[in-house]
Amino acid sequence: MVKISPMQGITYNTQKVTMDEVTAPPYDVISGSEKEELYNISPYNIVRLILGKTTPQDIDENNKYTRAAQYFNNWLKDNILTKAAKPCIYYYIQNYYISNKNLISRKGFIARNYIEEFSKGNVLPHEYTMGGPKEDRLKLMKTCNANFSQIFMAYSDPEHSIDKLINLPEKPFIDVTDNQGVQNLVYIIDDEETINKITEIMKDKTLLIADGHHRYETSIAYRDYMRSLNPDYDENDPFNWIMCYFTNIDDEGLKVYPTHRIITKPVNTDELLNNLKKYFDVTEFFFEDKDKIQTRQKFLEELEKASKSTVALGMYQKNLKKYFLFKLKETDAVDKILTEKNVPEVLRKLDLTILHKVIISDFIGISEEDQMSQKGVKYIKKEEEAFEAVDSNSAELVFLVASPKIQDIKEVSKQGYRMPQKTTYFYPKLLSGLVINPL
Repeated sequence: MVKISPMQGITYNTQKVTMDEVTAPPYDVISGSEKEELYNISPYNIVRLILGKTTPQDIDENNKYTRAAQYFNNWLKDNILTKAAKPCIYYYIQNYYISNKNLISRKGFIARNYIEEFSKGNVLPHEYTMGGPKEDRLKLMKTCNANFSQIFMAYSDPEHSIDKLINLPEKPFIDVTDNQGVQNLVYIIDDEETINKITEIMKDKTLLIADGHHRYETSIAYRDYMRSLNPDYDENDPFNWIMCYFTNIDDEGLKVYPTHRIITKPVNTDELLNNLKKYFDVTEFFFEDKDKIQTRQKFLEELEKASKSTVALGMYQKNLKKYFLFKLKETDAVDKILTEKNVPEVLRKLDLTILHKVIISDFIGISEEDQMSQKGVKYIKKEEEAFEAVDSNSAELVFLVASPKIQDIKEVSKQGYRMPQKTTYFYPKLLSGLVINPL
């Protein structure tokens, strides 16, 4: 059973700050230059809490974590941050436009979720995590005793029951457009009857972590740490709960985008192409400088189309004026290779499994350990950046993948497995600085 509850969130006092000056992207996508900009735009920007600066003079008693705690406490004391008068749920809408100018509206709500191990089967991961980020986030949580950003959870509600319950106030509590052009609207829902109905509906759901695996696993470690300090803990103690954003996996506003792979180590491209032709049908898209972008768009459209009926991959390599589209033909042969590598059946049909386990591992020769640590292969979300890496000679080639299928993610998670590393890119990211959860 999934347990969610309303929360007395801490939010910025809009009488004292301007929201577009204090919010920020998630900590893990903020570049060095962007970090400086956020620091400079306001002394109260959330970046000072989620991604503090380090100095050569840092010691245990004075470092980016202790400084974050000091900022946090001072902002509360000075009424820059205020705590909600009563428990509530925060209904969160993100509006943005995609390339064809269609408006996409992703809806969800922010509340607390009772922390459970994955083995319980109520909260499912779908990707692997690495130790470094978890250690960093745990230090921040231990020092500040708060969640500064939400875990992104998805649940299935084909009837859209929760959205139908929501009667939005006339005006949002927060209306801020981020640096990606995404409008972020937050409404406060504090009607007890509505909250109770939402809580009841969520009880029989299964939650899939769409984004925030590191932070969820960190919340388990933080909970266990706090329980060790409080052996007579109660289930309702704040450290047993984690702030989450919940969105309906069956809503058309939930879009999942691919993450592409660039290869940075030298590759014998003739040998690679010969190996690929043994298992894939190949279509080549030739271009001249004048029609390069137009041809690229057609190539990407054909990749998405092909992926709906078979395993399909795209490739672009330096010094060649063409794009390659590969469609799997030797299904049984590839399945045999993956079976010999002890890959579970549910994972053997995935394009990224074949890309990593067969093409990158066997044909190119990058070990799985190096793939995990991004030695020789890197993960790029934006298509234009992937192509630019090849054109600028900072990469040998790029493998383009189609958008992941929600059904595949659900099926893999349900069977207790995880998708290959960096499979999904849920856009837009959740803005940091909207709501803080005190622990």
